[in-house]
Amino acid sequence: MTSIDDLFKKPALPSNKRKLEATRDPNEVYKSAKLASNGDAKRHGRAPAVEDADDDVEAGPSAPPDDDADYGPDIPDDDEGRFFGGGVTKDEKEILDYVDEQESADVAPEKIDAAWLRKLALNFEKKITKNAELRAKFETEPQKFMGSEADLDADIKALSILSEHPELYGEFAKLGCVASLVGLLAHENTDIAIDAVEIISELTDEDVEAEQEQWDVLVDAMIEADLLDLLVSNFSRFDEGNEADRSGVYHALSVLENLASKASLAEKIGQDTGVLKWLLERIQKRESPVSQNKQYAAEVLAILLQSSTANRRKVTELDGVDLLLQLLAAYRKRDPLKGTEEEEFVENVFDSVTCVVDEPEGKQKFVEAEGVELCLIMVREGKMSKSRALRLLDHALGGQSGAEVCEKLVEAAGLKVVFGTFMKKLDGQTTEHLLGIFSSLLRLLPANEAGRIRTLAKFVEKDYEKLGKLVKLRRDYAAKLAVVDKEIRNEQAKLDADEREEMADEWDSRRLDAGLYCLQTIDVILAWLVAEDDGAAKRIQSLLADRDESLAVVKATIQEQLDSIVGDTEEEKMTKDMLSTLVQFLT
Repeated sequence: MTSIDDLFKKPALPSNKRKLEATRDPNEVYKSAKLASNGDAKRHGRAPAVEDADDDVEAGPSAPPDDDADYGPDIPDDDEGRFFGGGVTKDEKEILDYVDEQESADVAPEKIDAAWLRKLALNFEKKITKNAELRAKFETEPQKFMGSEADLDADIKALSILSEHPELYGEFAKLGCVASLVGLLAHENTDIAIDAVEIISELTDEDVEAEQEQWDVLVDAMIEADLLDLLVSNFSRFDEGNEADRSGVYHALSVLENLASKASLAEKIGQDTGVLKWLLERIQKRESPVSQNKQYAAEVLAILLQSSTANRRKVTELDGVDLLLQLLAAYRKRDPLKGTEEEEFVENVFDSVTCVVDEPEGKQKFVEAEGVELCLIMVREGKMSKSRALRLLDHALGGQSGAEVCEKLVEAAGLKVVFGTFMKKLDGQTTEHLLGIFSSLLRLLPANEAGRIRTLAKFVEKDYEKLGKLVKLRRDYAAKLAVVDKEIRNEQAKLDADEREEMADEWDSRRLDAGLYCLQTIDVILAWLVAEDDGAAKRIQSLLADRDESLAVVKATIQEQLDSIVGDTEEEKMTKDMLSTLVQFLT
């Protein structure tokens, strides 16, 4: 079963596939308004003004006679019945209609199968070879090979149709076309390379209805053809001041996002290439406003870090924690504009650093880069950054390696900030992260040290007001969970053993949504306070007795948590030992 910490400690990342923002060429807009052959301007989704008039009012000349009427040889006909004559006689019209019918009858839809693909592949390879030969022969005379380049460009774009036929991916790879397509990323003409990147992005996109096996065959062939290194080399040669090259960078990032959907590939991207270094450099570029590519680079970085422990450690080695915190420092007191690329950019930078501080090395770098102090400023003075900073602190303090961060929080006068925030009106996410911070402080601060004593004092100050809020929150979460548990029991009664097993994960998810994690965290905090402070223990028992409850309800929750821990990892073993000890104080 997935641990509670795993389910709640991972930062949420956007799941919707990003789309390139189209920029319309002024010439295109002008051409789109050109006149049709009959002299009428083409309308784009807008009815002619005459249609707005009252339908009952007759105006203008009467309608033309029906098509069956005899016009005579010299009376022109008109399909739309507006001008009663377009220069075509009735006989000519019949001849043209006959020709149109014959042409439409002769055109049969092309069958997209293996034979079609072999023919396409042969032509594709021929175009590549011809272009290479002409480029080598007429290196200083581009006019003599540009025609072959245009033909190659058309053939690359024609491969787009394969995205509608993923069943041909395996054959496409066997024919060697995948390697040839990837090889075009090194083409001297960057326009050809950009087209190749765009097609690769399209073929690997999540919207393609390919089976996993089909997708794997195609992508494995691309990786074998050195796709990743070629992508990185193109990052360095594309000039984003040029619109075409900017599009190339966007599609290259899209390819990385597509590949990162598979965890093993996400790790390979981070470990075997210079992608992480390039992404860190790209998100540092000053831009106003933040461009789509800068935001996308931050998003891809966050995805790669979420997918792999090794990637998180590598970013730490690249001094990525300090870099990311410097980017966030600009938003400690100001918010990015809502609904902009900048807002998404900030979200993804927060996601990235939150992933990195889950690792012991990341926590150490976080302390060294004064990340705790930055987060406390955001919690005190920030708006959009406030909840993100609390989440970041929750992750940084969490885990067995978070002791140094806990001590730094106390040293930086953070107790006043987090406990003061706790006593305000909170949303669900903020409450969850504050509870996680309290739990980590009680678990990791050394016994009898100043930091732990100061933390315990915060819980008992002002006539135990923090305990009163904790118990109230406990009742709220317990009530919500009880409703869901009753629904689940009713569903279980109607199912057999196999069906119950199939539903187990969904039921666990529903219980978590109802507040199981927060309830368990509150009870761990209460158990720590009962174990360490007699005054706190008496007040907790008194608060529970108000609703005819006792420490037994706290013990039951912790025991359920204990029973769900497998104990395979060192972290789980230590958690299990801690909970087993706490249970003894609740009898």
